Amino acid sequence: MNRVACVDSKGFGCQRSLQVLLAISLLLSAGMRVRGQSAQSPVSSQMPQQKPSAQATPPPQPTPFRVPSLPAPSPAPVTAPSPGASPSPVSLATQNDQNLNPLTLDEALRLANVQSSIYQQAALNERIAAEDVKQAQAAFLPRVSAPLSYIYTSPALGLPLSEPRTQSFIANNAINEYEALVNVAGDVDIAGRLRATLAKNRALLAAAHAGTEVARRALAQAVIETYYGLALATAQRSAAEQNLAAAEEFERITSLLLSGGEVASVDLTRAQLQTTTRRDELERARANEAVAAGSLRVLVGYDFLRPIATTDLALAMPVGSESQRFTAATISQDTDSFKPIRLKEHTGVSAQFSLSIPIFDWGASRSRQRQASLRAQIVENERTQALRGFSQQFYAAQAQVVSAAARIRLAGAGVALAQSNLDASIARYRAGEAQIIEVTDAQTTLVAQKSALYQAIFEYQTALARLRQAAGQ
Repeated sequence: MNRVACVDSKGFGCQRSLQVLLAISLLLSAGMRVRGQSAQSPVSSQMPQQKPSAQATPPPQPTPFRVPSLPAPSPAPVTAPSPGASPSPVSLATQNDQNLNPLTLDEALRLANVQSSIYQQAALNERIAAEDVKQAQAAFLPRVSAPLSYIYTSPALGLPLSEPRTQSFIANNAINEYEALVNVAGDVDIAGRLRATLAKNRALLAAAHAGTEVARRALAQAVIETYYGLALATAQRSAAEQNLAAAEEFERITSLLLSGGEVASVDLTRAQLQTTTRRDELERARANEAVAAGSLRVLVGYDFLRPIATTDLALAMPVGSESQRFTAATISQDTDSFKPIRLKEHTGVSAQFSLSIPIFDWGASRSRQRQASLRAQIVENERTQALRGFSQQFYAAQAQVVSAAARIRLAGAGVALAQSNLDASIARYRAGEAQIIEVTDAQTTLVAQKSALYQAIFEYQTALARLRQAAGQ
């Protein structure tokens, strides 16, 4: 009622008041639009409009970097694309990791043992050596054979018709001669040749069995190293994706601060360089993962188009003092062609016995004996060298296991400290108390600590496998 009365009594003053109110409404609507655009960002909606004071540092805020939860598997990274950045391609292994069951180490070892490999070749050689032993044992037994023969001789020419036909060759028994004999032959091992051959074949069988065991352990060592190599590559690829997501998020925050006039343009350039570096690391990690997956596929017999994945490397942390249970203390008659055949008349037994006694062979047997003695010395020398090599491998693997376990503990603590340092650096940067170089250095430190942790876990497992091999397990 007062406004209506005012308009009726003082039209000029009310008109000016309406113009002022209209200008205020336009400013408020413009402010609402600006606030609506900034509300689309989860960071700018929480930030005040004026520049924060440099007197007080806000508490550290969590960043997209994630410390690997041990021993739980690491979560899947969520990548936030940066403005103007092209989306990075997703590898086949990254897509398949979420849709397939991981291959366990025991299953990988079982599959590798049945594939064509040096281990399978060594097993076949062992079976061949076992057959040689059977042949050497059979040489002590008599050999039975049944030779059958037929001899034809042309009849003699120019004989009277009253005489029966006879063979033309006087040394033969008849024109048609058939022989069916049973021979039993054997060797009497007087000089010990058969016993020496049997002993040699048994030793070769034992050597073939040892070779098979060595090939099995070498194959297991190769599978373990390749398996954990793929697990390491997968962990590095996952960490690279998380690092890229954090770098893109920081680039987005820097871009918003630059648009508000709070930072210089060089800060955005450095943030973009950091994102480019993290994207390059991700591409290299994906390539390493593809190569490691192909190596494991070869060992387990998978097709190259079949996806493959391992368990999380964080699950392979040291358990107690499992390396301390390995110690160095553990390395015939004639017939006539016109007369009927009389078997009883021409059937009999013929026995022959022969004995060959070696007297002189110009020193050949003595030379072979000296050769065998020299070969025995060579084998003994190789055995001594092998024992020394096994001892060196054992102590080297033991030292590597202890060192890797200590590095895992140090790297785990370093990851936690690097994460705290990154959170504090980002908080100081938002408050205007730190430069962008401090944030990028903190990001690089966290990436290095994560890589050191995964590398230490990988080296621990491979060194533990070498320790088992050197201990004869």
